[in-house]
Amino acid sequence: MSNAFRLKSGTALLLALGLSVGAFTPMITAAPVVAQTQTQTQFTDVSSGYWAREFITSLAARNIIAGFPDGTFRPDEPVTRAQFAAMVRQAFSQSSVRSATSFVDVPANYWAAAAIREANMMGFLSGYPGNVFRPDENIPRAQVLVSLSNGLNYTASSQNSVQVYRDASQIPQYAVASLAAATERRMVVNYPDVQALRPNQIATRADVAAFIYQALASQNQVATINSPYIVGQQQAAQPTVPAGTVLSVAYENGDKVVVLPEETSALTLNVAQAVTDSSGRVLIPAGSQVVGELRPSANGSQFVAQELVLPSGQRMAINATSQTVTTTETIRQGATLGETLAGAVLGSGAAAAIARTTGDQSVGALEVLAGTATGATLSRIFGRNRVEVITINPARDLSLTVNAPLTVSAR
Repeated sequence: MSNAFRLKSGTALLLALGLSVGAFTPMITAAPVVAQTQTQTQFTDVSSGYWAREFITSLAARNIIAGFPDGTFRPDEPVTRAQFAAMVRQAFSQSSVRSATSFVDVPANYWAAAAIREANMMGFLSGYPGNVFRPDENIPRAQVLVSLSNGLNYTASSQNSVQVYRDASQIPQYAVASLAAATERRMVVNYPDVQALRPNQIATRADVAAFIYQALASQNQVATINSPYIVGQQQAAQPTVPAGTVLSVAYENGDKVVVLPEETSALTLNVAQAVTDSSGRVLIPAGSQVVGELRPSANGSQFVAQELVLPSGQRMAINATSQTVTTTETIRQGATLGETLAGAVLGSGAAAAIARTTGDQSVGALEVLAGTATGATLSRIFGRNRVEVITINPARDLSLTVNAPLTVSAR
């Protein structure tokens, strides 16, 4: 089989990565003209520090992928099997290795029928028993990598190559050999943990852009990108915050936070003290933001971190949690709230319950966090003469423990 291929511009992949089936289908004829005459390589939702930025912008510059008319790329959206077939057709052109299969669920007038046919004939994609393709089914990460590995006719020197992944036991048996080949060719990109393959997780648009770019790089068709998330890439050690590190935090908007025991509230904390490594190099600067939520936990409330935002604006996922706070306070009907709630920020559920119980409308003047409390929770509280709340002192109660190693630089 010939491995010769070319980078192509045109319609199919623009539809696959730039337009979703359904609401955007009417734009099929117009969108390619825009993409060809004025290629968009910068997207409003792909920041300079985004982990897949170089993969995405490099492919966009070659008209292999495109964004949406509103200037976004939507990197976290899933990719269907039909959309992936269109991407393959756009990026690769290889000799057929088999005759076309007539899939019973891909009619001739289906938007990606030609792309599915070509991807199938080139050896990138196959169907399911009964000549079924399932074009609108979201494609898992393992399936994307198997497709690229098979289509490029790669074989592994050893199936043990997949043992580099801590979740290798989750790889479907059919995928082991092909994923070993993809690993050896440095086609696998794992964010945020380079050792976690997540083979059965649905591939995102960012995932697929990274995989396709690395497949092209394996054929020397594009320049090498230096990323800490490429499996097997030799590079300088990246600064890493080890698991178990404790982050001291502060909350600028109040001295305490008051929530209901069953309430979830969005909360952003600030890193109060810089985190450094053994040589004194700053890994997390003071003033960095930790974005997350207060969530119900074991008769109390726990802060669960979701994202770290550095002063530079760089954002990264973070796995960190506080202890569970179980300090409670009972507010009774008719209570004067001036001293009780001085300096407090309230969860939306707590604010509603306190105002209803005490009749004190000054609660509305306090800052209220965005969040949710179930209707069942509020209905149980309304009509009572007291309400029990969780009171949290952020500086004392919300020190965060990092639960997984955190690579703090993606560049």
